[in-house]
Amino acid sequence: MSEEKAKNTRAKRKAKEGDMIEVVKGLQKGKKGEVVTVRENSVIIQIGKLSETGEPIKTVVNHKNYKIISKKE
Repeated sequence: MSEEKAKNTRAKRKAKEGDMIEVVKGLQKGKKGEVVTVRENSVIIQIGKLSETGEPIKTVVNHKNYKIISKKE
């Protein structure tokens, strides 16, 4: 029974493309960004753009290391 509950809890934590998340653990702690790609164990988020070139600044975050701020509608 508790095993099933744990699986449901983990499934709810995964963000989807377009969601805004905040990193809660690691080098990028406190940074907020938009989910660009969802992988099996992690998400790729865009946390900003370089002012000189306009290139996006992206980073990879494990599903355990972020919280969802807002969901894409």
